[in-house]
Amino acid sequence: MPMHIETLSLISAIQSLALAAMLWAGTQGGPGAARDALKLRAGALAVESGGWAMLAAQAWLHPAQLLLGGNALNLLAHGMAVVALRKLLGAPLRWRSALAIGVIGWLGVGWFGVVQPDYRLRVVWGSIAIVALIWLRMEALLQGGLRRATRARAILLMLHTLSALLLLWRNGQLWFDLNPPADVIQPDTVNYLYVLLSGMQPLFLSIAFLLLYNETLQRELYQLARVDALTGVQNRLALNETATRLLAQANRSGRPLGVLMIDADHFKSVNDRFGHGGGDKVLLALVGSIRTTLRAANVVGRVGGEEFVVLAPDTTLEQALVLAERIRCTVESTPLLVDGHVLQLTVSIGVAAARPGERDVGALLHRADAALYGAKRAGRNRVMAADLHLAGSVPA
Repeated sequence: MPMHIETLSLISAIQSLALAAMLWAGTQGGPGAARDALKLRAGALAVESGGWAMLAAQAWLHPAQLLLGGNALNLLAHGMAVVALRKLLGAPLRWRSALAIGVIGWLGVGWFGVVQPDYRLRVVWGSIAIVALIWLRMEALLQGGLRRATRARAILLMLHTLSALLLLWRNGQLWFDLNPPADVIQPDTVNYLYVLLSGMQPLFLSIAFLLLYNETLQRELYQLARVDALTGVQNRLALNETATRLLAQANRSGRPLGVLMIDADHFKSVNDRFGHGGGDKVLLALVGSIRTTLRAANVVGRVGGEEFVVLAPDTTLEQALVLAERIRCTVESTPLLVDGHVLQLTVSIGVAAARPGERDVGALLHRADAALYGAKRAGRNRVMAADLHLAGSVPA
């Protein structure tokens, strides 16, 4: 069955425009950055559709219009796709690099198409620009290494590699074929295959982009379900998961694991005096004070109200007591300014350490909680250890 460049281009234009509409319709939900990336990808498809439409309408266009306009839209679409993908991945956008590559590529194509016509050099110049833009996408996909690449990333890497190989194949055919076509609009098997395969790319790349978008949403929803909305530290669910993992690691390695249960003293009076808005400011300041005393490996989380937990890997009970006392002193010596009033906050802390071979996270946290209530009963603003035969109360 005979093929026509115009027909293939028109199909590609309609397909790209339909994909752009569907992606745009899917931007109603999701986090802001991911939503913006999807909108930008939809815009890139719409621009690409314009390029295909110009090729389909070549009979009504001047050759210079088709050459300069079509390549400008094509390079612009590739540049927008770079920014969209990197935005979705949370990588530096590199939009200046994409813009520079697009402008240089378009100028080279224009030079070898209008000023000094040479079809093969024109294709080489344009191909180099597109491969450079493809690399900007692949570089973002390769962050973290191939071994850590998700399924969607792996699919996108494969598709971008195939896109680069398609350009390599086209240039090879032009330089080594005895009768290469004189232009992309000339009826020729190489041109038919190139236009056909190029027109199929938006569909596959858009599907892979949607897979990556879905992975991003799932990952962000997973994280949101495990972060305390007020303080930004781990919530109870995340703390249980982290404590289970750290306890298992401690059992395998034979290393200690310390747990601190921290509670703000007389916090109800803070809420009564300053309201819940002022109480929230105090909790944020408390988290900041706790964080300043911790190592990178330590984990802090909120289990509810004004109660927090610190998980300290490679920390014995005696070392955990030292850490707890440092937190207590830091909080006590840090005056807080709430609604123009200076507030002196103190904390009570219960300390426990995992026993050799212990696997019950609940029992470990319960011991730290029992020590916390012991510190409360002993007068507050103090540190108390759960295992009293190893260490006792540390008074304020």
